[in-house]
Amino acid sequence: MSRIKPVLILSPDAGIAAGLKREMPPGFCFSEAPGLDDALRMLRAEAHSAAVVDLMSGRDPFGARQAVSEISRLDMDLRVVVVSDGLADAGLKALDAGAYDLFERPVDFKELCVVVRRAADLFRIRRERRPAEVSANGPPFEMTGESEPMQEVFRVIGKVAPVDVPVLVLGESGTGKELAANAIHLMSARKDGPLTVINCGAIPENLLESELFGYEKGSFTGADSRKAGRIEGADGGTLFLDEVGELSPKLQVKLLRFLQESAIEPIGGRNPVEVNARVIAATNRDLRSMIRKGSFREDLFYRLGVVILEMPPLRERGEDICVMALKLLRKYSSEFNIQVSGYSRAAVDALKSYTWPGNIRELENKVKRAVALCRGKEITPEDLALGENETAEETGAGFIEAKERFKKRLIQETLLRNKGAVTRSAVELGISRQYLSRLITRYNIRTR
Repeated sequence: MSRIKPVLILSPDAGIAAGLKREMPPGFCFSEAPGLDDALRMLRAEAHSAAVVDLMSGRDPFGARQAVSEISRLDMDLRVVVVSDGLADAGLKALDAGAYDLFERPVDFKELCVVVRRAADLFRIRRERRPAEVSANGPPFEMTGESEPMQEVFRVIGKVAPVDVPVLVLGESGTGKELAANAIHLMSARKDGPLTVINCGAIPENLLESELFGYEKGSFTGADSRKAGRIEGADGGTLFLDEVGELSPKLQVKLLRFLQESAIEPIGGRNPVEVNARVIAATNRDLRSMIRKGSFREDLFYRLGVVILEMPPLRERGEDICVMALKLLRKYSSEFNIQVSGYSRAAVDALKSYTWPGNIRELENKVKRAVALCRGKEITPEDLALGENETAEETGAGFIEAKERFKKRLIQETLLRNKGAVTRSAVELGISRQYLSRLITRYNIRTR
């Protein structure tokens, strides 16, 4: 991205643009859109660092919820700042749709510039931390996470994707191993080729060989014509072998030969078939333990694991749990057309204290169920149905440290309940938006 930071201004009036141009420091440029269709066209043509939507004296000419939703849908990293008359209905709808902040008239342009600059900085940080993009409008895969374990995953993916070597993805069930494989494929030189996925544990052993390697006509009863296997179908692209630890010793030998020679022998075939495919394998099993027991070949392990990528369990990803829970809440409340404002404080505690044995897959199922069954404005622990969990007690900290930790946690929970809206969170906490903004900076809290 260039050093010039483009800011989109959606307003039927030139006043907001004039004020921002007057107060913003060098390094920013502005795209002015009088209508929502114009704004969306500009966003499709070029990535912007921030967006300002002017609701024009409390009126709602664009549809506040629609404007924020459409802009956010085009670019999930883009923060939208809304200008309105106080907490008018249109402004609240914009906040509910995910606006980053709400400014009241008369506008203090110096303060507005500070928020827009912060939004642009957050945009830059998110883009730099994400390994790569397929287009200017967003990431090529649905992996999110600000925690250090996930940042390490992104770093490894970014380095290994362009290098045409086998990758072994390890991790518990539901940690996103297939998403990681998809990301590596999309960021590689093979992205225009096929991504062939096969679950080695979901196909009976007596059928898996023919599914992987194919067969020639007449090789067995019922083989009326030649059938290409899944490995051959991955030629020019990527072969993703999920649950590779389930392969039988016989198929382990055949897979090893393919990795060594880049060729396969279909069942009943006499001549090898050359296949140019990158292999990414994944498993939730302890392959090293299986090697010691003699159930998995050591030479195959090293052939598959030229690079090993370990996906962290959800319980080790800290605040990512709340970030993903919020993202899933927005997704399913929109999909089901159910208006849910956020999570209750008790629900946030439950999300944080639960051990998540099913990882991301379990989190998605729990949030989906909670949105579908929620009867109030907030999701409660009862809606999540997480079962009995005990939150770890905080010990060994002095009074000052404990107080600071409590303040940070209170702010995080309030922002989560209010979908990251700073103004609405400040009202609930009973402090000014300016003071809350300083606390967010002080505690390094991410609002999206």
